[in-house]
Amino acid sequence: MKKHNLVFIDLETTGLDPERHEIIEIGCIIARQVARPGKGPVVEKIEEIDLKVKPEHIETGDPQSFRINGYTPEAWLFAVDLKPALEKIVEKTADAIMVGQNVSFDWVFLEKAFAKTGVIHKMHYHKIDTIALAFAKLYDDDRAQKFSLRSLCELLGIVNEHEHTALSDVRATYEVYKKLLNC
Repeated sequence: MKKHNLVFIDLETTGLDPERHEIIEIGCIIARQVARPGKGPVVEKIEEIDLKVKPEHIETGDPQSFRINGYTPEAWLFAVDLKPALEKIVEKTADAIMVGQNVSFDWVFLEKAFAKTGVIHKMHYHKIDTIALAFAKLYDDDRAQKFSLRSLCELLGIVNEHEHTALSDVRATYEVYKKLLNC
């Protein structure tokens, strides 16, 4: 695992149910781990990807989700279809370890999307959840009562300028991860 790149992924979706709702935005940061003997790795950004994805069944979307993630038909005018979006992600993430804030939520949507489109992901099977990492690292810190991305950003002094957009949230997750490595 120490030699693998990390792929930080955040998704925006049309709702919370992976059986009914769809991915509409993918934010991704690919990073390398650089060893620091005795201090753990330094994480260096290689590339960022931001993709708006055309929903196929907008009618099944949750209006509250649209309010939160800012979906409008105008903002998604130049969105790409799901399959080419996944193909672009797959091309960049072979053997990388997925990192996310509540990684299981994003993984379940990705897994459904891979199955639906027939795109084969090549990511490493291990995943890192920043919530679990934060819980372990900040357990004795009385200020750490919640482990949402917003709460962790506030606690760690990270600015997330466009909360609930995939690229902004994945940038914040990347910064949270880096700070947690040094706790």
